[in-house]
Amino acid sequence: MLAGPSPEALIGPIAAATTRLRVGSGGVMLPHYSPLKVAETFSALSGLFPGRIDLGVGRASGTDPLTTFALQRDRRTASPDDFPEQLPELLAYLDDALPQDHPFARLAGSLPGRPETPEPWLLGSSPQSARWAGQLGLPYAFADFINPDGAPIADLYREHFVASGRLAEPRVAVAAWSLCAETDEEAAQLASSSRMAMTLLRRGQLIAIPPVDKALAFLEREGKAAPNTRRMVLGAPGTVRDGLTALAQVYSAEEVIIVGITFDHEARRRSYTLIAEAFGLDAARDQP
Repeated sequence: MLAGPSPEALIGPIAAATTRLRVGSGGVMLPHYSPLKVAETFSALSGLFPGRIDLGVGRASGTDPLTTFALQRDRRTASPDDFPEQLPELLAYLDDALPQDHPFARLAGSLPGRPETPEPWLLGSSPQSARWAGQLGLPYAFADFINPDGAPIADLYREHFVASGRLAEPRVAVAAWSLCAETDEEAAQLASSSRMAMTLLRRGQLIAIPPVDKALAFLEREGKAAPNTRRMVLGAPGTVRDGLTALAQVYSAEEVIIVGITFDHEARRRSYTLIAEAFGLDAARDQP
């Protein structure tokens, strides 16, 4: 619906088509996976593209209840909420730090990409994820497009941060829903597609991203013609540049992740190009 169901399958081709960009998952929803399988996959990617692979993991299902159930291997009962056990196990594989009395201790040191390893990030939108990221010494990516009141949660992460072998100081990225076009009006129109899809998703209806004209008509009927600009950074290049800069300052974030979803692929590509140009980034720098 929004991006792709298999980030691990897309990372390799994207990393192969670039030379300097870090490429990562945003993210791997760990409850759908075996920690060992995730460690093996991202270890292999790190071996192929040294120093360029990020492993973003999250606790949420990332989809609707029916799809969540379909993703389960064992469907006799609902999967347990064992993320607090999954995450340390995953990190132990990556760090080659499984305790000797761990049931899987003999698997230590078996990852295929060594000595290269991915950089793990914890994704979240809640106080609990902030505490986990801080206590484990992980960089933290906060989903502002889900929870637009997350600056205090980012502060909570910093309060709980414990330096680790992988990270000496807290590091925050904020993920923003953002679209850029030649004018503010055009950007607002492009955003209507994702706004319709998300409105229906919150009602339990999973749909493909709709065309702009269909979305505009739907939002008009719903009385939601005006976009919720707090959750979306929309507009012409200057408007978006100022909005993303302000958002980063609110979170004291070192990075901004852009979630830019609209119906037309070329409009989406154009949005990313305009944002890059607004920040003075040269798209040609990273060509092979």
